[in-house]
Amino acid sequence: MIKNNLKLIKNFSSLTILQISDYIFPLITFPYLVRVLGVENFGTANFAFAFITYFTAFTEYGFRFSATREIAVFKNNIKQLENIFNSTVIIKSILCMISFAVFLLIILNFQTFSGNLPIFLTAFLFAAGSVFYPYWFFQGIEKMHFLYRVTIPLRIISTAAIFVFVTSGDNLFEYVLIISSYQFISGLILYITAKNYFNIKFVLPSKYHFLRQLKKGYHIFLSQISINIYTSSNVFILGLLSGGLSVGYYTGANKIKEAVSGIFLNMGTAVFPHFSELLLNNRRAGIKSLKKYLMIASIISVLSGFIFFIYPAEIILFVLGDQYLNSINVMRILAFIPFIIVISNVFGIQLMLNTGLAKEFNRIISAAAFLNMILMFLLVPPLREQGAALSMLLAELFVTITMGILVTKRKLLYEI
Repeated sequence: MIKNNLKLIKNFSSLTILQISDYIFPLITFPYLVRVLGVENFGTANFAFAFITYFTAFTEYGFRFSATREIAVFKNNIKQLENIFNSTVIIKSILCMISFAVFLLIILNFQTFSGNLPIFLTAFLFAAGSVFYPYWFFQGIEKMHFLYRVTIPLRIISTAAIFVFVTSGDNLFEYVLIISSYQFISGLILYITAKNYFNIKFVLPSKYHFLRQLKKGYHIFLSQISINIYTSSNVFILGLLSGGLSVGYYTGANKIKEAVSGIFLNMGTAVFPHFSELLLNNRRAGIKSLKKYLMIASIISVLSGFIFFIYPAEIILFVLGDQYLNSINVMRILAFIPFIIVISNVFGIQLMLNTGLAKEFNRIISAAAFLNMILMFLLVPPLREQGAALSMLLAELFVTITMGILVTKRKLLYEI
């Protein structure tokens, strides 16, 4: 028991370090880039990466959770690990090639994209990097420290490169190249690390293993696509309906919210393999442990929500500066989303995905994505960035309440 707890603490610590680096470094460069690139160029870069997000999600499929669960279950069986690892990477490679074909078809035939062809082509390196990035492998074997040992040095290098090579609005291409190269190179290094350190040999898996991975990840893939629709599309629709200024105000507050949400999502990510194994082998102990986790995470996230709701002006001024004062009300609206996400993570990721309810999970997320799209078109025209924030809040509430109803009806939190 003590050994398991120490492993969880170590895994969570590694994820926390990784998450902090994922948000600290962009926050360091964010004010600089907005000033140096200018609003239009910075918006073009963000639009390009928002577009690439859809292809990245397609390439990732549902492996971040399905392959993680498989690795967690078979982590002591090298033959199974080789089959899971190789089948996952091969499938991701095929999906990436399909993505690139569709990507080329779009950017070569629509002026919105073809006018900035080098930018979009370079940005696709980000999606290509996700093929090799074995986050799911290190998460499944609970060795997350490998990730930050590779990514943090590369983060430092890429951040320094931004300050050296991005000095004016003419350096948009250099900025996109630096960000995309970071993702591609870190993925490649981690892929090589996983194969060499854990002695994963290349074997061509059987048709059974390919189909198994596709089937295991299918419903999670659909839910991840839906999640991307109601997270990435908010920025796109807001820019379409209200312009770059509203996007700037919304993005400023949302980046701070994401930094906080990321901590709690990492907590959920850290315990996911643990609960996958525990709920399978000892349901009573798993539910008891999950309830304790839910209580602790809820208390912390509620307290953070009150801080962001009561002191938004001070936080905005400290992090973003006085040019983002219009982000204050956006931050108030988003303040308690981290708490809502904590609840939905327990109901959806920890319980539903670990108890065979991936299909129901997907339906809820898909419905939330559809609801968010409708709310965006209704609320953004009159309320601009605040409308986008309200859309996100209502969509997250819908997810949590709906999952809560299902969990209660199925008695998933009962200790059998």
